Amino acid sequence: MLVTSFSSRRAAAALRKSTHFQNARYLGCTPRKAKRKDSQNGRTTHFGFETIAESAKQDRVGSVFSSVASSYDTMNDLMSLGVHRLWKDRFVSSLSPGSTSSGEGWNILDIAGGTGDIAFRMLDYATKVKGDHKTTVTVADINADMLAEGQKRGSATPYMSTDRLKFIEANAEELSMIKSDSIDLYIVAFGIRNFTDKQRALKEAFRVLKPGGAFACLEFSKVNNSLFNAIYKRWSFSAIPIIGELVAADRNSYQYLVESIERFPSQEEFKAMIEKAGFAVSGEGYEILTGGIAAIHRGIKPLQRPKYSSLGRIV
Repeated sequence: MLVTSFSSRRAAAALRKSTHFQNARYLGCTPRKAKRKDSQNGRTTHFGFETIAESAKQDRVGSVFSSVASSYDTMNDLMSLGVHRLWKDRFVSSLSPGSTSSGEGWNILDIAGGTGDIAFRMLDYATKVKGDHKTTVTVADINADMLAEGQKRGSATPYMSTDRLKFIEANAEELSMIKSDSIDLYIVAFGIRNFTDKQRALKEAFRVLKPGGAFACLEFSKVNNSLFNAIYKRWSFSAIPIIGELVAADRNSYQYLVESIERFPSQEEFKAMIEKAGFAVSGEGYEILTGGIAAIHRGIKPLQRPKYSSLGRIV
């Protein structure tokens, strides 16, 4: 992506000094052979198709999203032909955020919410559809540049000057600033695939949610139709990195993003991870979008806390 301007960098620096939060997101590129690097402690993870030290991933991902922050949504439009907006609208409407009663609104945590596009949709839905003027959204992201972009966009909404919207810088794998059993709805859209330890992030999601609260994730997934999958892979690995180079002068970031999509677990594998974290999953547990290019996953924190065996597994 285009290198962020001096002013946006100053905004990001100021944001780091404020009380605001974390993570990342979206599309991407030409397959590369996986490269191995020795880690300091022997623990490794993937960065696209490359294997790196686990301790290095956060900084590597951070560099990608600092690079793409200023033109993030424009590139998403070009790369998905605008379909990502339909996915996000479906994600929000399927969750139906907000309360129709005169009581308290929902307390929503938008992890990897960076630019605020999901948060704004959530608040619009609660306000305009439910008539709820009390629901709040906290946008949490690990990347200060993405948060700075979100705050800039938020200033054009009616929510930024109220207590219904705030931005905080935080790591989804360690949300110590969020109280346990305090969140009604935890959402993450096109972000969790970039986390270093996805299972740890899911456990944190479980911890901060109220009993009966919902976890919802919109993420790229696996296409099951072989012909459609071949066309999709050709577009992803051939066209997207070129678009990134031509429009954003940043081929490498979009190469990584496409590879990260390829490395993300299948629908069933990710469902199993959600259940392992303690969530109850009803029915199939996910909704397929556009033939499997993306999927919406949901889980509910049970009203009763799960019991664990001596091995740490839910029984």
